[in-house]
Amino acid sequence: MSEDYKDEYILDIIENQHYTTHTILSSLLTVQDDIGYLPKNSINVVAEFMDVSINDVWGVASFYLNFRFDPPGKFNLEICWGPSCHIGGASELQQTALKKLKLENQGDTDDGKFTLKFNTCLGACPQAPLISIDHKLYGKMNSKKFSKIMDELI
Repeated sequence: MSEDYKDEYILDIIENQHYTTHTILSSLLTVQDDIGYLPKNSINVVAEFMDVSINDVWGVASFYLNFRFDPPGKFNLEICWGPSCHIGGASELQQTALKKLKLENQGDTDDGKFTLKFNTCLGACPQAPLISIDHKLYGKMNSKKFSKIMDELI
């Protein structure tokens, strides 16, 4: 269930973005960075700000898989499954997360507490296998340590 954000609030986010060149992509990224997802009306606000069609904005927003259109869970959990992490045991970590969160695949838990993503690379291969919780990295992860972390959050 998405929350309502006033057009003026979203416009203020876009107008004050840190990117020097304002593009559709930079505007969408700025909104998602601030709010955590793209509320429905943000597409219209970006279109008006950029003086382009809603279809132009929707084309960018729907192309990139990292854009969300619903609020994320309270905790954002990512499990790297890049080559180093895969070799190091990421599959076991994925299965642990799925079981503990009662999910069949990556996504949001029914209670809205977790958003689980399988990430192709978290950028710290020497620390493989690697997880991220709310963008904080935890390396050299194993199922036992991961289960303990998950139990504390659940």
